[in-house]
Amino acid sequence: MPTLILVRHGRSTANTEGLLAGRMPGVPLDERGAAQAAALPGRLAGLPIAEIVTSPLERCRETVRPLLDARPGLRPHTDERIGECDYGDWSGRKLDELKDEPLMEVVQARPSAAAFPGGESMRAMQTRAAEAVREWNARVERDHGADAVYLMCSHGDIIKSLVADALGLHLDLFQRIAVEPCSITAIRYTRLRPFLVRLGDTGDFASLAPREEPPDDDATVGGGAGAP
Repeated sequence: MPTLILVRHGRSTANTEGLLAGRMPGVPLDERGAAQAAALPGRLAGLPIAEIVTSPLERCRETVRPLLDARPGLRPHTDERIGECDYGDWSGRKLDELKDEPLMEVVQARPSAAAFPGGESMRAMQTRAAEAVREWNARVERDHGADAVYLMCSHGDIIKSLVADALGLHLDLFQRIAVEPCSITAIRYTRLRPFLVRLGDTGDFASLAPREEPPDDDATVGGGAGAP
């Protein structure tokens, strides 16, 4: 079965403003995010990518644009099932404000029980994304062969949930996974099991250096802005 390259979108204006963007329109990449996207073709130059699938949101489409420009033979496919989690009434709110919401404790400790007011549950988010991957695996294998490589550009919580699915982790453990903006995660699927072969690879280890302010113990809903 194929190898899936999961790319989280580059850093967005919402990331730098500390907003939970969700499915809000008009959230583009910021200057750093655009530079991250511009570097993507070089980082993936050695891979024969058979298909590119993207979330419909602007920040994902902007992230894959340089890659598509570098590979004019490819055309993008949009799949809403790998779109951002529907955070409902939380969308557009400051992450600092959301820390005081009682639901946030559930999101952190037991995400399988979390459902966003006016939005969707985290279980539903993972289910639709995993179903999309399984369908695309079959389609890519049919059209390009079992050794094909394809790419999906999606969002932090979506990618974390797909990694958890591949590893056989309960969704309640997915907050232990971190993927920075424009990081690359690779999952090789086989008949018996998936293999996680890369996780959140940015090629930059700056995020591992000590910070003036220690990182928060909670996972950032939506994925966070990455290294400063």
